[in-house]
Amino acid sequence: MIGRIFIGLVIGIILGLTVPHVAAISLLGTIFVGALKSLAPILVFFLIMAALSSQTKRHPGFKLLIGTYLFTNFISALTAAVLVAVLPVMITLPHKLTVTQKAPSDLGKVISDLITSAVANPVSALIDGNYLAILFWSVLFGLALRMASQTTRQMIADGSAMIGNVAQMIIELAPFGVVGLVYAAIGEAGLKGIAQYGQLVLLLVLAMAVAYLVIYPLMVWVLIHQNPFPLTLWTLKVSGIPAFFTRSSAVNIPINMEAAHKLDLDESLYAVSIPLGASANSGGAAITIALMALVTAHTVGISVSLPVVFLLCLLVMVAATGISGIAGGSLLLIPMAASLLGIDNATAMQVVGVGFIIGVVQDSVETAVNSASDLLMTAAVDIHNQQRSGEHIDINQRIRELKD
Repeated sequence: MIGRIFIGLVIGIILGLTVPHVAAISLLGTIFVGALKSLAPILVFFLIMAALSSQTKRHPGFKLLIGTYLFTNFISALTAAVLVAVLPVMITLPHKLTVTQKAPSDLGKVISDLITSAVANPVSALIDGNYLAILFWSVLFGLALRMASQTTRQMIADGSAMIGNVAQMIIELAPFGVVGLVYAAIGEAGLKGIAQYGQLVLLLVLAMAVAYLVIYPLMVWVLIHQNPFPLTLWTLKVSGIPAFFTRSSAVNIPINMEAAHKLDLDESLYAVSIPLGASANSGGAAITIALMALVTAHTVGISVSLPVVFLLCLLVMVAATGISGIAGGSLLLIPMAASLLGIDNATAMQVVGVGFIIGVVQDSVETAVNSASDLLMTAAVDIHNQQRSGEHIDINQRIRELKD
C-alpha cells in the first residue's frame, strides 16, 4: 500500500504541474476522502460501543493512556516553544486577508463549547461528524450494553466488524485518492503560495519532526525500556503516511486499528484508545497553536517570559484535547493562545489567514503526527502494562516479523 501511495503521489504532482484545472482528476480525491469521512463517525460510534460492551472490567492501562495523551499535548507545545526561541521566525502579515470563522476568546469559552458539543443530540452528531458527542454517547451506550444479552452484544460487534470491513475496502483505493488529493493541493495553493511562507512551514515541520522522532521515542523508552525507534518509525510509516494525505485522524482510525491488531496489542485497550485518540491526542495541533502564537509575538515585538510560556503550554494542552470538536480545528485556536501573550485579535486572525495558506502542508503534517502518535502511545502503554504483569514483550522482534 505504501508503495502504491507513493506512486499516486508522484502521478498527482506530475499531473498538477502539467495539466492543471481538470476537475475529473481532483474528483478522485474528493470521492475518496468523502467516502471515508462519511463512514468514520458511524465507525467510531460502533467501535467504542462494541469494545465497551464486551468488557467486563476496564483495562488497567487506560488511566496511564489518558495521562500519556495529555502529556503528549503538553510536551509537543513545549517543543514548539523551545524551537521558536532557538530559531525565531518573522512573518509578513497579510492585512487584506479576512477570515469569517469566529475564534474562541478564552479557555473558559473553549471548555464551555466542548461540554456543550459533547452532549449534542447523538443522531445530529453522527450526521455532522461531531466526534466529542460521538465519543460521549458511544461510551454511555457501550457501558449500558453490558447489561444486554450476549446476542445483542454480538450483533453490535458484528455491525462494528462490518463497517470496519467497508472502511478497509475504501482504503484499498487510497492510491487513486492520493492522485486527486495531491493534484487538488497543487491547484489550490500552488508552489508559490507555500513558498511565500517557506520559513514558517519549515519551522512547523521541524517542530513536528523533533516531537515525533526525538521527544515521543523518549516517552516510549520510559514506558517500555526498549529501543523505541523501530516502533516509532513503523507507526509513522503505516499510520502517518496515510493520515498525511487524508488530513483526518478520524478517517485514519481503521488503519490504526488494523496496525494495532498486527502488533498483537490488547484489543480491549486499542478498540477504545484509537478512536479516543483521534480526538484527545493532538500533539501536532498543540505544536501548531503554540508555535504560531509565539511566532506572532516575535513578529510584533512582544517578549514572552518563561512562566507565560509554561502557562501557554498548559492552555494548549487542554484546548488541543478536544480539537476535533471545534469548527476550524487548530488554526482557530491560535487567537485564544495569542491573547495570553498580549496579541490583539485582529493581528491573531491575520495569522489564522496565513495558516489557511500553508494549510496544505501544515494540516497534512499535523494530522500525520496526531494519528501516528495514537498508535505509538497505545502500543507503548499496552507493552508497559504487559511488562508489569510479568510478560516479556520484544516489540522490535514483532516489527521485524511484520517487515519480513
